[in-house]
Amino acid sequence: MSNGKLAIKKRIRVLSMLFLLVSVVLIARLGWIQFVRGAQYKAEAMNQQTRDQKIASKRGNIYDRNMNILATSGSAERIYINPRMIAGADESREKNAEAEAEKIAKEGGSPPPIERNVLRNKVVAALTEILGTNEEWLNAQLDKTERASIEVKANVEKDVADRLRKLKLTGIEFTEDAKRYYPNGTLLSHVLGFTGKDGQGLEGLENILDAELSGTAGRVRSARSAGNGEMPFKYETYEAASDGGGVILTIDKTIQQFVEKHLATAYDENKLGNGAAAIVMNPKTAEILAMAVTPAYDLTDYSTITDETLLAQVDKLLVQRTEEYNEAQQRIAAGEPKKGDEALTEPTYDSAYNEMVLKMRRNKAVVDSYEPGSTFKAIVAAAALEEKVVSLSDTFNCPGYRIVADRRISCAKEEGHGTETFVQGLANSCNPVFMDVGARLGVEKFDKYYRAFGLTEKTGFLIPGESEGTHHKPENMGPVELATSSFGQTFTVTPLQMVCAVSAVINGGYLMEPHIVKSYTDSEGNITKNVDPVIVRRVISEETSATMRDLLEKVVSEGGGKAAAIPGYRVGGKTGTSEKLPRGSGLNVASFIGFAPADDPEIVCLVILDEPMNGPTFGGVIAAPVAGAIMADTLKYLGYEPSYTDEDSLDANIIVPDVTGQTVDEAKNRILELGLKTSVKGEGETVLRQIPKVDTKLHNGSVVILYTEEENEEDNTE
Repeated sequence: MSNGKLAIKKRIRVLSMLFLLVSVVLIARLGWIQFVRGAQYKAEAMNQQTRDQKIASKRGNIYDRNMNILATSGSAERIYINPRMIAGADESREKNAEAEAEKIAKEGGSPPPIERNVLRNKVVAALTEILGTNEEWLNAQLDKTERASIEVKANVEKDVADRLRKLKLTGIEFTEDAKRYYPNGTLLSHVLGFTGKDGQGLEGLENILDAELSGTAGRVRSARSAGNGEMPFKYETYEAASDGGGVILTIDKTIQQFVEKHLATAYDENKLGNGAAAIVMNPKTAEILAMAVTPAYDLTDYSTITDETLLAQVDKLLVQRTEEYNEAQQRIAAGEPKKGDEALTEPTYDSAYNEMVLKMRRNKAVVDSYEPGSTFKAIVAAAALEEKVVSLSDTFNCPGYRIVADRRISCAKEEGHGTETFVQGLANSCNPVFMDVGARLGVEKFDKYYRAFGLTEKTGFLIPGESEGTHHKPENMGPVELATSSFGQTFTVTPLQMVCAVSAVINGGYLMEPHIVKSYTDSEGNITKNVDPVIVRRVISEETSATMRDLLEKVVSEGGGKAAAIPGYRVGGKTGTSEKLPRGSGLNVASFIGFAPADDPEIVCLVILDEPMNGPTFGGVIAAPVAGAIMADTLKYLGYEPSYTDEDSLDANIIVPDVTGQTVDEAKNRILELGLKTSVKGEGETVLRQIPKVDTKLHNGSVVILYTEEENEEDNTE
């Protein structure tokens, strides 16, 4: 065979092997694409060829016990931009303009200047004007021309979206959305909480009941072109959204309105430095009828502070945090840092503002703890009667103080109450009496009932963030701790714990688990589940409970709780004033817990006024009237008829006149002529202020307190 033929065969063989090798590589690559990466590429192809849009589900309603809507969802729209489409449209228009300009130039004309980014500029102008979108942010998003869809704003009202729609601007897209509405404004804000832009619950009941309220989103998938436009043929799949279920609360909207109205008035009149809280509950079932915290906040603008007191506190907080930061830096520089020093960052106004926002949104009635003061004497009295370490006729002597171990512990009435019975001691809220009663109980029994009334544990309430309070361990409880604890100091409870404990005192002796959800419904409003009352344990006997109802009624009719009296109704209750830490700061918590009707309680009401800065700070003076007003409105609303028919007790028609600036004699004569009584506090000759306030309606025989010295407040019987 010739050398030429051999060379040809050799070339054919090499080419064949190369062809075979290339074929193998191609087949391997094809297999890799089809079998290994096939699912991924299929998904990417589907994503390029279809538009996939979410259809928001409608979040379930939240109702009050009478099916009034407290939170609901309505139709809205979600706005998107398509940077790829907008850039493509501008590019196409500009190419056409360039071609036209070139043609005009060739014909000897003067072509007009070519406008750039015409569509983009119109889109930016429309979105900034109509939606209030940040222009700088928008331009940054429109630069992402590889993107086919970027969300601009959710929960857009339909009329606002229609303004955009009428402009018919290419690249602005709309999808169906659902927006959360709170038709009663700020009502029940600290309980309801709020949702995020995607409809998820972020705080309060909206958060804790998110699974029950949320539905399942639907989807629409339709064909699109490479430029992300609609295809000439129709392809679409539709998955319907499934709406969420509803929740019926134990809350009564009308009672909630009563509470918030009276609490807001007390907040303003007493210039409260740390807010106020109130709870109204059915003591028999532990259904929460109202729960309010003042100041309230806007559920649709939950990151903005509007209350002037809170805004003023932002600057104070910034100063405080700056001092803490500087001290930490000094310790670090000295090589003696404390735990957490190195984690501190230099505070700014924004950081202080955001910290105050969190305080504004905190549910004070559940999360915060406080020293209950003399309201706790109802618990001690019930325990002592149950253990039979005291009887109603037992007598005590109050010289104005008690010496306990090495301490002199004073009564609120410095000159003392003298000889008094146990019943009088409770009505007078006498500290020495209750120090003696606490000593009779002893540490073991005191701790037993403290725990039995649920004060060492969370109540099991639905809203998150509940505090347990603080208490003395028995092994650390000496004579002084026992004495001070017996009149409600040196430990803390939450308002919710206190309401539940006092309810156990007056409802027959049962500690109940508080609840705020009455029923659950499906998306059609049909009830799917009811929530029944839960008895935690029995704490005291019916006999002791009945006795306590009578004793606490005397506190209102004869003792320090007179300001909570409601003409014609039987009301019981207990006042409380506690000094905040650090002692001597001058900051107090004034409180009152009351119930009615006293012989068969249907409502229990706790009012807490934190850090009153204007005038008296005693619970019997400033908190009791608030609770009385709330209970009066509530009893009448619920249809309870007055128990008394005495005309004087029923009619509160005497209007309190303004006697400030008058001499004591002039003021007394004017008030006595109206059928009212007076109590003068101080040694001055001129009336500087008065309680109740001007234009308050009182019944015959009520007392008007006249203050003649700026620093002299009412004789505190707490």
